[in-house]
Amino acid sequence: MMTSNIRVLLVDDHAVVRQGYRRLIEMHRDIEVVAEAEDAASGYKAFKDARPDVVVVDISMPGRGGIDLVRQIRQLNSEARVLIFTMHASATYAQQAFNAGARGYVTKSSPPEVLVGAIRSVYAGRPALCAEINEVFATSRLCGEGTALDELSPREFEVLRMILDAKPTDEIASAFNLSPKTIANYHYEIKSKLGVRSDIELVYFCMRQGLVKPVETGS
Repeated sequence: MMTSNIRVLLVDDHAVVRQGYRRLIEMHRDIEVVAEAEDAASGYKAFKDARPDVVVVDISMPGRGGIDLVRQIRQLNSEARVLIFTMHASATYAQQAFNAGARGYVTKSSPPEVLVGAIRSVYAGRPALCAEINEVFATSRLCGEGTALDELSPREFEVLRMILDAKPTDEIASAFNLSPKTIANYHYEIKSKLGVRSDIELVYFCMRQGLVKPVETGS
């Protein structure tokens, strides 16, 4: 009895990286890449057009990031299977991804076979976590670590990421197809939830949480 291949959509802003993933994935006869996209907007369109079985999404992309794309895809199709494949080995990022509806989270430092296994697991309806994120989650639970960042919605978290990247309000509004006033409201609500009063306090808070790296100065 013949079985159909697992049809995959790759969403990553680096073409060379996508090409490498495609080659890796298509070494396995039961998986094929049916579409690629370079950002959240084109990823959403590709999902609607190609109707893949599994979407493999990076988090950090120009404009709206992968977490908001996960949220948007799951709003369109509540059964969509999305796997995050990212450089961010952070419990905060992973929790936000799962809050948005992702079913798996693998870091790019993982061995190649981990990505392939995660695609198969997510396709089969099972959650998939790489060892690095499993350890991060376990450590976080054992230490009783909690952060106000977990209270942010996936959309608020993505707006925060763009604020931390010093994107102007108009650019953020354009990325989300929202008005500048709506983004300003998000900005205020984010600071309120995190218990900070100014953007300076916001940046220092996010530095302490590992979302922003301190700027290194030369000697």
